[in-house]
Amino acid sequence: MIEQHTAAHNERVAAVAAAVRANARSGQPLQIQKGGVSHFVPLPNDARAAGRPVDISSLKHIVEIDPERRICTAEPGISFAELIPHTLAHGLIPTVVPELKGISLGGAVAGCSVEAMSYRYGGFHDSCLEYEVVTGGGEVVVLSPDKEPLMFEMIHGSYGTLAILTKITFKLVPAKPFVHMTYRCLESFSDFNHELISRCAAADYDLIDAIIHDAQHFVLCLGNFVDTAPYSSDYSRTNIFYKSTLTRQQDYLTAFDYCFRYDAECHWLTRTFPPLEWKPVRWALGGMFLGSTKLIQWSNRLEKVLALKRRPDVVCDVFITDERFAEFFEWYDKVFNFYPLWVVPYRPPKVYPWINSSYGRALAGGMFIDCAIYGKPNSETNVDYSMLLEEQVHKLNGLKTLISRNHYSLERFWQIYNQENYRAAKERLDPLNVFPGLYEKFHGQQ
Repeated sequence: MIEQHTAAHNERVAAVAAAVRANARSGQPLQIQKGGVSHFVPLPNDARAAGRPVDISSLKHIVEIDPERRICTAEPGISFAELIPHTLAHGLIPTVVPELKGISLGGAVAGCSVEAMSYRYGGFHDSCLEYEVVTGGGEVVVLSPDKEPLMFEMIHGSYGTLAILTKITFKLVPAKPFVHMTYRCLESFSDFNHELISRCAAADYDLIDAIIHDAQHFVLCLGNFVDTAPYSSDYSRTNIFYKSTLTRQQDYLTAFDYCFRYDAECHWLTRTFPPLEWKPVRWALGGMFLGSTKLIQWSNRLEKVLALKRRPDVVCDVFITDERFAEFFEWYDKVFNFYPLWVVPYRPPKVYPWINSSYGRALAGGMFIDCAIYGKPNSETNVDYSMLLEEQVHKLNGLKTLISRNHYSLERFWQIYNQENYRAAKERLDPLNVFPGLYEKFHGQQ
């Protein structure tokens, strides 16, 4: 059976490679067409999807799950929501399961996804053992820590600018059918920060994240996998997960529902249309509107209306070292004052080679706090909060995801990212430059 899955996979990859080779002869730029919805934040006049499409939507299959070795091999287009019922059947789960159902394995690698086990395991990419890619010239190449280690490391965080991911092999870890949640509400940032760092150091919970509801309500969300539960809460329709963390001391969810506890609201973006938080509306129309995929589809349909805004809302993850988290929060509460704020502790095993070595020295050895800002209005006449956030994160030697608006000058961008290593990866994996450069892809938008 594994041989059959592998043979079918190889046929699909051969078709993608042939399409890339045919395009390479034309010299046209390529755009990877994954199928489904994009989790890039929608922007007016967005040029990030420019180029001749290469369809890789067929690459959405599991090739193998090896429960003895706790390893899975799968294609990049399969979503985590499609994958984890198969791994949970073996009592296993990926080390990181991104919180939105539509996020694919390839997207988690390209965008460096983190979640509530990241304080222990790092990002999803840190669990990966091997990547198969199709280069910009149509060559099928296998990358691993032993086979072209620099190219292997440069793939994650490259956002589809170096090659096309076609297969991913990654680690699995033990899991149980349910998650028992404990919520600790603290009233000061200092108490919250101390408890967050202490729990991560003690590693006495399987799952750690937090929601800051405002500057007086900090909720530490602590979870353990358990075999049985007296009940399991459902946050897919009428009930709202993020609000429950402020009113409950504990809760039980199935392991699957825990993984996607934020999906129905796309965190809390339903608040932008308040009736979507009303129970009668959710019961009657939730099937049409609730869930990250549906909400993203609706935002795409309303693109022309959204373009009338002065600026898009701020939707962005920023990574601040734990040593400077207090400085960031003091600034954030004063300048942004926008809540809830999702907080995810994340310990990378090393400074990645796509980070500039000089900039990386300030990041080495510590833990990041991922602060996820979802939906901050940004239409004030004299203030662009997206620019303010980018500037403050750089001032604190942090990192900002590139999936939304970016304002870096070319010089500052390459002070943060490693231009030498990126150029080496481009020369090896995309010598014809059929994929956009990393800076160019994310700085063509307004």
